[in-house]
Amino acid sequence: MSKYLIRQRDVQAYSPANHTGTRNYRLIGPQAVGAKHLEVLIGEVERGKGALPHSHPGIEQACYLLEGSAHVEVAGEKFEMAAGETCFFPADAPHLFIVTSARARVLVIYSPPYGEDPAKAVRVG
Repeated sequence: MSKYLIRQRDVQAYSPANHTGTRNYRLIGPQAVGAKHLEVLIGEVERGKGALPHSHPGIEQACYLLEGSAHVEVAGEKFEMAAGETCFFPADAPHLFIVTSARARVLVIYSPPYGEDPAKAVRVG
């Protein structure tokens, strides 16, 4: 088995802090492959669930919606997302992500890595 080929089925799912109805699979990160500057994960989210309002000090985040649809708010801007679309959350910007379809799959990229460190997320509201 290669340490550089990562399959979602081989990764342990976890429920991220400050999220509801969400199962994440950390594919790339310091612990997984020794990545120093980015983290990549897949999130599977239920209808009406997702990320509660929060921000990540010093961490940029991009979300590519693989399946489903979602309501997104970032830095006061609100919009609806569909599969095949990407959103960006600047470092320190308050944001939320709520699934509006039956379920959604989202590819999430953090830079630098977030690693579910409570010190790297600030709850808003």
